Order: sequence, then structure tokens, then C-alpha cells
Amino acid sequence: MSAPTEDATAAAPGTPAHDPSESCDPSESYDPHDGPAHALLAHLAGLRERVTALVEHRASGDPTAEDPLRGLYLSDDAVRHLLRTWPSAEAPEGADAAPPHASADDPAGPGDRLALLAGRAGLTELDTAVLLIALAPDVDRTFEPLYGYLNDDVSRRRATVGLALDLCGVPAHLAAARGRFHASAPLRALGLLEVEEPERPFLTRSLRVPDRLAGHLLGDDTPDAALLGRLHPMPDPLPAGADAEDFTRRLAARLHDGPLTVYLREQREGDGLAALASVLRAAGLDALCCSGPGDDLSFLPDLLREARLGGRAVVVSGLPGQPGPLVRALTAATDVTVLLTDPRPYDPHWAPHDPVVLDAPGRRAGGAAAWRAALGPDADGFDLATAVAPYRLGGDRIQRAAHAARALAAFDGGPVTAGHVRLAARRQSASGLESHARRIRPAVDWRDLVLPEAPLTQLRELALRARHRDRVLGDWRLSAGGGRGRGVLGLFAGESGTGKTLSAEVVAADLGLDLYVVQLSSIVDKYVGETEKNLERIFTEADRTDAVLLFDEADAVFGKRSEVKDSHDRYANMESAYLLQRLESFDGIALLTTNLRANIDEAFTRRLDLVVDFPFPDTGQRLALWRHGLSHVPSADDIDPAPLARDFELAGGSIRSAVVTAAYLAAGRGDHVTAGDLLEGARREYRKAGRLVPGEGGW
Repeated sequence: MSAPTEDATAAAPGTPAHDPSESCDPSESYDPHDGPAHALLAHLAGLRERVTALVEHRASGDPTAEDPLRGLYLSDDAVRHLLRTWPSAEAPEGADAAPPHASADDPAGPGDRLALLAGRAGLTELDTAVLLIALAPDVDRTFEPLYGYLNDDVSRRRATVGLALDLCGVPAHLAAARGRFHASAPLRALGLLEVEEPERPFLTRSLRVPDRLAGHLLGDDTPDAALLGRLHPMPDPLPAGADAEDFTRRLAARLHDGPLTVYLREQREGDGLAALASVLRAAGLDALCCSGPGDDLSFLPDLLREARLGGRAVVVSGLPGQPGPLVRALTAATDVTVLLTDPRPYDPHWAPHDPVVLDAPGRRAGGAAAWRAALGPDADGFDLATAVAPYRLGGDRIQRAAHAARALAAFDGGPVTAGHVRLAARRQSASGLESHARRIRPAVDWRDLVLPEAPLTQLRELALRARHRDRVLGDWRLSAGGGRGRGVLGLFAGESGTGKTLSAEVVAADLGLDLYVVQLSSIVDKYVGETEKNLERIFTEADRTDAVLLFDEADAVFGKRSEVKDSHDRYANMESAYLLQRLESFDGIALLTTNLRANIDEAFTRRLDLVVDFPFPDTGQRLALWRHGLSHVPSADDIDPAPLARDFELAGGSIRSAVVTAAYLAAGRGDHVTAGDLLEGARREYRKAGRLVPGEGGW
């Protein structure tokens, strides 16, 4: 190879020059005693010493040390050598002291997990012995060559069915003994033992215990890797009402008597899980919680085995769309406490063995004690009871909302406020209403309403009812019964533009809730029965969501029933009848608006809590509306809306539109709003309504 040229050895721009005369011997440019490489070499040197010592120990006294076929077979002398060098059960020097020996009164000892498992799983003495025999090579590898010797095959280093029976002193021809290895026998049915190689003769099939079982018996409580992503922590128990405390006490007492399968139907998401958290705490039980398991049930055997190993309950919330296979598998595990919770009523067709079916105690709206427990000292700076009164979140949702409120406060750089708590609570009340309704996040308050005193008082009463409905209808037993819900229903009647929709937004803002305006185009269907189905989806979603539902132009669906003259009348009346029944059981907050109160069926009116009439504004109210609309608009100093309020009979919505028109005219000129701009805006509103404009058309 030719020597490099001068150009080839020139340093690249920006790099230090290299002197070709310098030595290229790596030993001169690398120091083995410096850097991470030295540390790694030191570790390897220590490992070499340990390996050398172990090889010398094995070779000393081993009659097969010089045998060229060593490892391919075991002679009698080799087996005797293994037995002579059997590892001692004493703890190594420097290790923690071994656990105390079991007493006569406690033969298993407090740390004997095998005996505890045998008791919980109902294993016989033979089952326990077989399990220990199968487990031995996974705990002490000295058993491997000995099992190979006893199996007459050095490559088969696990216990077989025949070897297990021989070690237990049980004849291999006994049907009862052989039956302990069948798939339906406890060891295999409970997932504690695997019988491998089904193609081999029965007695030579290998026995294996799952790695998770071996780990558990050695003291490892880490859940099986197959359950990663499946398990979720149980929510912390939170204070509840007297009914919930009585439910907790009775169910906890029943769980003390032994394993039980319970199906808990919840009315609102989170109620069931919150109730079970309190029950488990009272019963002193740990639990494995699985939420939304889906249709893939391959993890169930691992879940049940994990529960058996730790003596824990299994909690499943949110069953899959087809819950039958899941419920059948869980109800068949009679040795494990299984607690299921879901909003759907239990169907006996799901499983041949019915669980105990109960209704979850509902959480009172507000639940100030639960919120205070979740927020702790952060709840001291504001009126917590008023802030959380409209919300009916479950225990886990309250905890998550409290965490979110603290995060929002930290982002704002201040203490937790009522606003933080309300915003966090709204975000926990995820809703599927947006597919049928338009969501409005209220950005108004009572100051934005210009109304007479009577409707204002009724609107405030409506918000009051929403906050205290559980106390009045529940604690004070003023519900009408008959399966009626605890919903709040109001009707806003008045001409267009008199403030009905704005009032609904103000009520929602006062309660700290989102407003959902139902889109009639998304629910009214030309096919018979479809409108009712769409309405049912809306009401069901609104029942479980903390929100205000607004049916704008409600007379389209809540209209009067008519005399049946043809099939169209009959189906229209069926729709009204459905709505009447559904409103009876509604638990949410629903507001209806109409321009034509006379068109609303009287049967609907009777079911309403409040009917608020919105009068057309008089001159004084119109002047207040003009001034309110101009409060944030740059206006000329001499502007006076009093003549407009006197001469133009406009509702609040039309006055706002007139102010918007005037603002655009002023913005186009780059100037302030003038009296002329307001006059032009008012005239345009009159023209849109087809009315004669004062000063025009012979006025």
C-alpha cells in the first residue's frame, strides 16, 4: 500500500492538525485505568474470580469431573455425590435471620405462603405435595439433575406425573390420584399447575408451575406481567350519606363470611366504584381493580390466579358490550370474591349462576364532605359546599377533579379557588351529548340579564332548586314517588329576543355547568320510532352528565296532542306520550324555550318545576338594554340612546343586533359609535321585521 500524500494527510477544516510523525500505537493513546471501560473491566475481573472458584468447588470430589460424557448422563456415583453436597437450608453468613419455626398452634408459620394458598384454594394434602414437587426445580436447581436421574432421562429435568406420584408414595394406577392432574382438578383449574407435553404417555408428562406462582411463594407481590395495563388503583373511600354507610356496613359484614359474587348497578358513573371502595375498606380486603375490560378475556385466568395468590377480591367496573362471557367466567370462580359494577340492569341470561344483585347507593349532589376530604386544606379558601353543589361525581372522579383543580391553581400561581374546582369538575363530567347537542361554555352572569324582578326571582329559584334537590326530594322525602327522578325542569316562554336563551346560559353559569342546546334537526326523524330513540339517547346521556340541557323552540317536540284521525296523529301522540314518561324519570336539569306557550301540552306544563314568562321590554328596560349593549363599545361622548328606547319597540336580541350593526359601521370608518350609527342599526332591525320605520314611509 502506498504512503499517503501530503494532501491526504491534511487536516479537515475546523479540526486540529495531526502530526504524521506521531505514533499510532493504541497502547500509547488509550489508558486502561481511566474512564468507564476500567470500571467495567474491574467488574469482569471479579466475575472471573467467582466463576473460577465455583468450577474448582464443583470439580473437587466429583467422580464425573474427568468423564468426557459429563452432563449427558448421571451415574450412581454422581447422584450420591449430589446428595452428599446437598445445599444447607441455613441462611448464609451476613443474611437476615430465618423466620421462626412454626409453632404447634400455627403449623404453617406466619410466612408460609404455600400453606396459606392451600387453605384458600382448598387444596388437599396430595395437591400441596404435588405443587411443591413441581415447584422445586424453579427454586433450587440441585433438583434438576436428580429429577433427570429419577426420570431415567437426564434431559428431562422437571418432575413428571409419574415421578410426583412416586415421591408422594401413591400408586400410579389409582384413578383418584391420577384425577388430581386432570384439567378440571383444582391445581389446573385454578391456574396453579401446568401439565405439559400432552402427546406423551400420561405418567411421563412434565409438570410446571407458572413463574408468577413461584415468585409469589418466594415473597414477590408484583402482579403478573400479563395484567400490565389492565389493573387500576381503587379510589380512596370518601365520606357518604347515611344510606351509603348502611349499605357499606351490611355488604362488608357479608364479605367477612366468605367469597361472594356481587353485581352492583350504578345510576351514575363512578357511584359503584366509590361504594365498593368503602365496602372493601370496611371489610379489610385488598382488591384488583379492572376498568373497561373489553371483549378480549384472555387475561381472566391470570387475574383470578393473582387474586387467589394474595387472597384479594376482583373488582370489574364498566362491563363490555357483550358481558355474558365475562360474567360467566367470574361467577364460576366461587373461591374468589368478585364485585361487578355497571349501569345496565343485570340480565339472568349472562350466566347460569346469578350473583347477588344490588343497587349502588347514589351520591348526593354536591357531596361537600367527599370534596373536602379530597381537597384537604385547599378547600378552606372559599365556600366549598356552594361551589360543588350541582355536581354528582363518583368518588374516583372527585379525587381526579381535586388533583386537576390543584394543577390549575399551580398553573395560575395561586391558591385553589371555586373557579378551579368547577372547571375541574366539568372536565370530569365527559359527555356524549355533543353528537346531538351544541355545547356552550357560559361566559355570562346575572349582570348580563336585564329583566323585571319577577322573572329574575324565578330564575334564581331555578338555580336554587338545582343545588338543593337532593336534600328536599331525598332527605326530606318530598319526591312524588312512582319512579320519578330528581330532575329540575323549567319552561321559558316569551317572544323572540326577550332573553330566554341568554337566561338559560346565565343559570348554567351560576351552577358552574356547561349548557347543551339540543339540535332538533339531529333528533327529529321521519321514520316511526326513531325520534324517540334519539331523545332517549339524549336523556340517558344527560342523566349521567352534570350539564344543563336546553330544548330551544320546544313546541316542535313538546306540542299538544291531537285527536287521532289517521296514523300520523297516532304516531305523533306516541312521541308525546314517550316524552311525558321520560320527563318523569329524568334526573338532570332541562330547560325548554318557546315563543308560543299555548302550543305546549298541558301535561308537560304540569311536570315542570317553573314556568318563567319573559315579557316584552318596556321603555325603561329598553333603555337599560341599549346602555348594557354599549358598555364595552367606544362611543361618542354625546351619545344618548333614550330616544331610540322611546321610539323603537325592540326586544333585547334586536337591540343587541342594532348595536352590532352600529359597531361595524364605526369600525369601518375607524371612529367611535355615534347616535347616527345607532339609529341606522335600529332602522335595520325594523326593516328585517317588516315594520314601518319611524321617519320613513310616511311615518
